Amino acid sequence: MTFNPQGEILIRKASLKDASAVSRVHVDSWRETYYWILPAKFLKGLSYDDWEKTWKSVLSDSSVDVHVVQEKNDSIGGFVAVGPLREAIQGFNGELYAIYLLKRLQGLGYGKRLFETGVRSLIEDGVKSMALWVLRDNPTCGFYEHMGGAIVGEKTIQIAGQDYVDIAYGWKRLNTGSIRAGT
Repeated sequence: MTFNPQGEILIRKASLKDASAVSRVHVDSWRETYYWILPAKFLKGLSYDDWEKTWKSVLSDSSVDVHVVQEKNDSIGGFVAVGPLREAIQGFNGELYAIYLLKRLQGLGYGKRLFETGVRSLIEDGVKSMALWVLRDNPTCGFYEHMGGAIVGEKTIQIAGQDYVDIAYGWKRLNTGSIRAGT
């Protein structure tokens, strides 16, 4: 992975030392994305330290691949995490667990590059299909549709004591040539 032509961004495999930065992106992205969906008190209560513990565990799990967007100033501005499907969805065997990009980096092509990096990682691990879960009201649903995802499932989940609809997008055939053609 290399810096883009302007020398601003590197996408690289994450290491355990990235846990703190990944937790900050995770929490900040939730606050930026879900401010009008989830209760403000819940979002304010998200803890960098708690998420750092979670990400240390994830980054220690060899079945999960995490890649980060590293900016020229060495700060982490986004990440993608992929691995085996955690919850059975017929016809799918891999999962995009998380993809987050700070608002200031959105709309510049880095989300697409992260997504494609996650897909390549799954393919290298022998995964043929992929799903992801996302809140139905998440404004990024259009991104997943643009990347060729089709809705393949729905469930109700609870966050902060309230019910929300989570939808699954799926890609039945992963390939490196064209993500959109992999639906």
